[in-house]
Amino acid sequence: MTEVVTSYDRGQEAFKSIDINEQLTLLWVIYTKLGQSITPAAPGAASSEIAESLCNQIKALSQPEQIKAQQDIASGTNTLFSREYGSLGDDTKLAFWYYLGVGMEDGSIAPLPIGAELSQAGKDLLAELEAMDYGKQISFLRGSVLLMGAEPAPGAEI
Repeated sequence: MTEVVTSYDRGQEAFKSIDINEQLTLLWVIYTKLGQSITPAAPGAASSEIAESLCNQIKALSQPEQIKAQQDIASGTNTLFSREYGSLGDDTKLAFWYYLGVGMEDGSIAPLPIGAELSQAGKDLLAELEAMDYGKQISFLRGSVLLMGAEPAPGAEI
């Protein structure tokens, strides 16, 4: 029996195969290259407001702290930001990275990582993503960011 690999599955596999800084660089390049075709999954919905709120918390940090927070989220390090991100729904996680991309574009969020370039594996993933239709792009991106973040803490703490 042949297993069908979806864009969602491919996104998870692809992002797991490259290191954290490469993942963050690829997300930044995806946003800048694909521009407005990558938008929040549900504009105006409550989930977008939650994603924007978490992004605004990161904006309030210094640039080195912004970078560290994003690295922690991408790697699943057990920090407050990573746990908050881990508690988000799939579409909200996608919207969060969209809002970070907007912040990077307007200069309120430090681009990641500063001065980094994509490896050949990253360039291959980007080319694969660019060749997909919009629905598959969103599915790929959703799969890539789903597993990021840490598990929320039990009780009152996130």
